[in-house]
Amino acid sequence: MDHPQTPRILAPNLSTFQHKLVRMLGKVVQLRGESATIDAGGNVDIILNRDAHLSVGRAVEIIGKVDGDLRVKVQAATDFGPAEKIDWDAVKAVVEATHRHKTIFYD
Repeated sequence: MDHPQTPRILAPNLSTFQHKLVRMLGKVVQLRGESATIDAGGNVDIILNRDAHLSVGRAVEIIGKVDGDLRVKVQAATDFGPAEKIDWDAVKAVVEATHRHKTIFYD
């Protein structure tokens, strides 16, 4: 079965991935009804779907499509637990490695 590619990105990579499906890990910093803000190496506005149950201060991995305004429309969200338990330097290193060796990870 062919699964869509979801390159791991952080906020600084958003413009490179406009209109593409991506994967991001970030800390939920604000919830506002149908949208939220996560800190993923910078603040990213995300548009929630009905199934996304986020909590401020928690780490979340989202898979979604980057829109023309550099917001991410969530297709799936996974709670990764308390944000302070995440090694954010390791997250950044993984993202940088996937872009440095992108032929391994995505087209």
